Amino acid sequence: MNIIDLHCDALMKLADAKGKLNYADAPELDTNKIRLQKGGVKVQCFAIFIHPNMKAEQKFQAALDQVDYFYNEVLAKNPEMKQIKDWNDFDQLNHGEIGAMLTLEGVDAIGNDMHKLSILYQLGVRSVGLTWNNANLAADGAGEPRGAGLTAFGKEIVQFNNQHHVFTDVSHLCEQAFWDVMEYADYPIASHSNARAVCDHVRNLYDQQAKAMFDRGGLIHVVFCPQFVKAGGKNVTIADLIKHIDHFCSLGGVNQIGLGSDFDGIETYIHNLEDSSMYQNLINELLKYYSEDQVKGFAYQNFLDHRPK
Repeated sequence: MNIIDLHCDALMKLADAKGKLNYADAPELDTNKIRLQKGGVKVQCFAIFIHPNMKAEQKFQAALDQVDYFYNEVLAKNPEMKQIKDWNDFDQLNHGEIGAMLTLEGVDAIGNDMHKLSILYQLGVRSVGLTWNNANLAADGAGEPRGAGLTAFGKEIVQFNNQHHVFTDVSHLCEQAFWDVMEYADYPIASHSNARAVCDHVRNLYDQQAKAMFDRGGLIHVVFCPQFVKAGGKNVTIADLIKHIDHFCSLGGVNQIGLGSDFDGIETYIHNLEDSSMYQNLINELLKYYSEDQVKGFAYQNFLDHRPK
C-alpha cells in the first residue's frame, strides 16, 4: 500500500555529514531511497530543521545548505525522486517514482525577514511550522514555559501561507499559539503529533485541539517517536501507536488521520517500525482493525483529499 509520510529529518543528517552520506543507500538514513522503495513510500516530505543553538546570522545559510542537499543529493542523483512543488504533482507520479516535498520545521532561519520565507517558498517549501520546541520571533514552541501565542510577525507568516496555499504546521507549537493558528490559518496540519489522552507528552495534542483540527478540515499525522507514543518510551510496539489512531478516530477524525514518522529525527524506535522499509508492518497491523479503505485513508488518501486546492 502506498504511503505519504509528512515528516523526516534526512536533510539535517545529510547536512551534518557534510556530503559524506549517499542518500540512495546510506545505512545512517532511516529514509534513504532503498528503504522508501522497500516500504512502499510514494511521497516523503523532507523537513528543513536548524539546530536552535546555531548563531542567528548562520541560520538562513544553514537552511539553504539543506535545500542544496535536497536538490543535489536527493533529487539530482536519484532520478526516481521527483520534486513536488504543486498540489497537483501528487497525481502526476508514475509507477516507480517517489515524490519529495520540502517543509520547514520552525521559522528561526528567516529571522524577521519575510523575503527569506518567500525564497524558501520559491525553492519548494509547501508546509511551514512556526516553531520547533523553542520560542522565536513568530511564536512560542511546546517547550517554552511562557506559552505565549503568535506574534504579529507570526500572524504575517500564517497570512503568507494562506495566500500561497501552504500548510501551517501546528506540531511544535505551545497551546496558545495552536489556538491562534486555528483562528488565522486556512490550511492547518499537524505533521507529526499524537494524542495527549493516550500519552501525556507536551508534544501531543489535547482532545479539544484534535477536535478543532478535525472541525477545520485539518489533518493530524501520527508520529513514531516512542516518547510520544507511550509513557517512558520503552518497549513501544505498533499496537501502542495504533492506540493513538483509535483515539483520533473516536474524536471523529477517521478521514483526517495520516502518517508523519519523524524518521531521521528520532534515536529510538517502535519495535518492527525502525525505518521506512518497515512501513508495511504498520499497514498489515492496521488492516486487522480497520477496513482497507480506512487504512488507505491513513496511508495516503486522507492527505490527498484534504491538501490545499
